[in-house]
Amino acid sequence: MSGSLLRRVRVAEVEPVANRIKRFRLVDADNAPLSEFSGGSHISVVMHAGDRLLRNPYSLMGAPSDTSSYQISVLNCDPSRGGSRFMHENVTVGTELEIGQPLNLFPPAKLAKKHVFIAGGIGITPFMSMMNELDGLGSDFELHYGVRSLEDGAYCKYLQSRYGSRINIYRQDQGQLIPLENVLSGQRLGTHMYVCGPKPMIDWALQTAKLLGWPDENVHSEQFSAPPPGKPFVVKLARSGREIVVRGHQSILEALEENGVDAPFLCRGGACGQCQTNVVACDGFIEHNDHYLTEPEKVSGKKIMICMSRIQTGSITLDL
Repeated sequence: MSGSLLRRVRVAEVEPVANRIKRFRLVDADNAPLSEFSGGSHISVVMHAGDRLLRNPYSLMGAPSDTSSYQISVLNCDPSRGGSRFMHENVTVGTELEIGQPLNLFPPAKLAKKHVFIAGGIGITPFMSMMNELDGLGSDFELHYGVRSLEDGAYCKYLQSRYGSRINIYRQDQGQLIPLENVLSGQRLGTHMYVCGPKPMIDWALQTAKLLGWPDENVHSEQFSAPPPGKPFVVKLARSGREIVVRGHQSILEALEENGVDAPFLCRGGACGQCQTNVVACDGFIEHNDHYLTEPEKVSGKKIMICMSRIQTGSITLDL
C-alpha cells in the first residue's frame, strides 16, 4: 500500500489556540461528506512548497462520527523542515490542500477497563478524538497533560470544561510535573496507558511503566518524528536501474516521490513498518531513525525504513 489515494479539501477555518499552535478545520473541496474515522486516527497533509513536496501527518481531533469536517492542530516547529512553517505562513481560509485517508496506528484498546492518557505539548491532539469517542461510549478515562504554561498549552480550558475532574493539567511555569509514578501505581487491573509528546517524555513514561511492572500490551505510544537532515547521497533502485539523489533536507521516501516513484508508506514517522525496504548494497553508514526495526535488524544493514532513515554519504541500493 502506498497510501497515495488523496482527497482535495478546503480550509474552512484557522484559529490560533496557543503559542505557536493553530487549529485548521478542513472540509471537502466539493462539500461532500468526509470519511468517518476512529479515535487516535491521523491524516497526511500534502503541501506544495515551491519545488518541494511535503507530506506531514497530523492527528484528527474532532468527533470521529462527524463527516462534515476534519480538525487538526499544527505546532510551528523551530527548527522546521518546512511543513509546519508552510501551514502557519501560507495556509489561510479558502486554501485548498490534498490529504490522505484517515489511518489509525494509535487506537484505544477495545477491552481496556480504563484508559490513562499522558500528553505533553502538541501531543494532546490524538487524545482529543480518543476522549470524544470514549466519552460517547461511557468509558472510564483520565488525562494528565503537561504544558509549559496555560498560554503554551492547547485546549486546556475546553478540556476542563467538557470533561471536568478527569482532566489534570500540570504547568511547568509553576513547577508542576506529572506525578507519573503515583498516576500509574494503584490503577486497577486492565487499565491501559497511552503517551504522546516529546521523545524524552515518551521514553520516561515507557520506562516508568516498565519499572512499575505494567505489561507491554497495556502500554501504547505515538510520536510523529520528522526525518533528520543530513548530507546528500544517492539511492540506486535495483529493479529499474534508476539513480536518485536524496538532498540534505529530504528523506529517501520524499526523494522517490519527487521523482515519480510510487514507494510504500503509511505513517511517515518510522513506526508502522509499511515502508520497510530491503537493502541490496550500501557503501555508507546507515543512520536508522525509526522506531520499528529491532536492534539486530538495524545492525544487519539488510533493511531500512525509507520514511525516516538515511545514510551519511555515498550510495545505497534498494530492492525497488
